[in-house]
Amino acid sequence: QAQLVESGGGLVQPGGSLRLSCKASESTFNTYNIGWYRQLPGNQREWVALISSGGDTKYRDFAKGRFTISRDDFRYSINLQMTALKLEDTGAYYCNRIVDWARGTPYDPWGQGTQVTVSS
Repeated sequence: QAQLVESGGGLVQPGGSLRLSCKASESTFNTYNIGWYRQLPGNQREWVALISSGGDTKYRDFAKGRFTISRDDFRYSINLQMTALKLEDTGAYYCNRIVDWARGTPYDPWGQGTQVTVSS
């Protein structure tokens, strides 16, 4: 089981930006395909952006053009840069290993996540 810890959430106004970080505690991290997921109030958890061990990326339509996923294998971290945030982006954000790239299916138990609140 990979140990991934999310951070970087907070309160931001509509149109603002946040940078989320997902940190791993093991050196095999650079072999993982990793995804950022979110759970909006009253909704099921959904994948937002995926990044492969080789750096290929994939985004949900709502994230395209606004969110950027990147990885820093030296620091064992996956980042999600979010810009032009909207009220409807409010929710808890999580990272996880991916077992199915096509579906963005997560692999490990969920961590605590990080809360993103977009509010004026």
